[in-house]
Amino acid sequence: MTTPTTAIIDLDVPGATISRHVYGHFAEHLGRCIYGGFWVGEDSPIPNVRGIRSDVVAALRALQIPNLRWPGGCFADDYHWRDGIGPRDQRPRMVNSHWGDVVEDNAFGTHEFMDLCELLDAVPYVSGNIGSGTVSEVSDWVEYLTRADDSPMAALRRANGRDEPWRVPFWGLGNEPWGCGGNLRAEQFVSLARQYATYSRNHGGNDLYRIAAGASDADLHWTETLMRSFDDLAADPTEPARPFQAVSLHYYTMTGTWADKGHATGFSTEEWYTAMARARRMDELLTRHSTVMDRYDPHRKVGLVVDEWGTWWNVAKGTNPGFLYQQNTLRDALVASVHFDAFHRHAERVVMANIAQTVNVLQAMILTDPDSGALVLTPTYHVFAMNVAHHDASALTVHLRGVDTRTVDGSELPLLSASASVKGDSALVSLSNLDVDTDRTVVLDLRGREVVGHEARVLTAPAPDAHNTPEQLDAVAPAAHGAVRPHPRGLELDLPAHSYVTVSLNLR
Repeated sequence: MTTPTTAIIDLDVPGATISRHVYGHFAEHLGRCIYGGFWVGEDSPIPNVRGIRSDVVAALRALQIPNLRWPGGCFADDYHWRDGIGPRDQRPRMVNSHWGDVVEDNAFGTHEFMDLCELLDAVPYVSGNIGSGTVSEVSDWVEYLTRADDSPMAALRRANGRDEPWRVPFWGLGNEPWGCGGNLRAEQFVSLARQYATYSRNHGGNDLYRIAAGASDADLHWTETLMRSFDDLAADPTEPARPFQAVSLHYYTMTGTWADKGHATGFSTEEWYTAMARARRMDELLTRHSTVMDRYDPHRKVGLVVDEWGTWWNVAKGTNPGFLYQQNTLRDALVASVHFDAFHRHAERVVMANIAQTVNVLQAMILTDPDSGALVLTPTYHVFAMNVAHHDASALTVHLRGVDTRTVDGSELPLLSASASVKGDSALVSLSNLDVDTDRTVVLDLRGREVVGHEARVLTAPAPDAHNTPEQLDAVAPAAHGAVRPHPRGLELDLPAHSYVTVSLNLR
């Protein structure tokens, strides 16, 4: 055991609220995310509600899933919503050219997605088609979804079986316009974003929170171009930002290049640390993009939405390379925990985040076995579950002292990541031991309020690439963690190598 590290937390100094929406999800028409993941059809022997897989819904409801982004992703800018309404056997087909070059039959469309969100009790985040769509098409979709009277689109919705409008607060203006969404320059896209935002109207009591497709990685020019396009952000701080209310950011973690991203399992120790260092880069990116935003938005009216993040590895052998199916290991879980620590620290600006993706694609919560029908909860799923108490809690600053580091790619990687929050008379402390080999001892120096009880949970496994399968559903699963002791400053606890630990505190 090494010299204890100290985490100093002032329990009586709450900061910005950690929006529950940073624990959001993403479902694209990609591989087996929608078809075979969420959607099995009403005639499937797999238990379902109106074609939506029941065990997937139950698993996500247990996470208190706050929102779900759909239909993409790259697919969104090829998707024409009218193709996905009306009788399923009469819906036109299309080619999903981005993901596997497969034929899409549009069986899962607007009504099915909104039904899914209602079953999940999740807020819908709909991405409009700017890449290949039209202004009127996007405007009509908003009307179809949210208008209550006898307007043309409301009448069409009723003809398709839905009388009352839905509530759709989150509205995406395009996706990755710098790439698959049109290969546009920032200056080109800004004009389109302002135009589409203008025609994405509020109907009745449904106020849209419009999210303009933002930068990839460290493209600060893209963020600055978007921020310069807003109406006067320095004016009355009570007035909302216009013509849109947020900008997005995409960032993926991998250990190699886009051509050879690294393997999901069987990775080396060096690849473990490279993944952790690149996951920690999210904090740097949030700082840099937020600094640009602060220059134009002193009142912080504009939200930053990280609506695609997660690990992206080489696809599993024997699977369709366009379906982006990868295994999910303990390493992925710690990549997720590191990201959440960053989101918590930037809670004053980061209003939402969406992991890519929810089922069977990239860093999934759930894997469904196509042969047995089994449902597998991944290690990443368990991080989301262990963090539910952070939802809508107030962030607490965690001051770390005595943290060991490791040099990775010429920079120093701290081997402990942490964040904390408080809500009423309870607090949650999250701790990630990024050291793949060495156990750690951490002293929680808890100040400002009396701790009258605690409970800890740990997520770890013997091997850093351990993962769950239909044959071993709980190879990586959270367990009670008893290695927590009273300490004159608060609590002392042991962190196993490559582990994630949460400590729930009862306060007075």
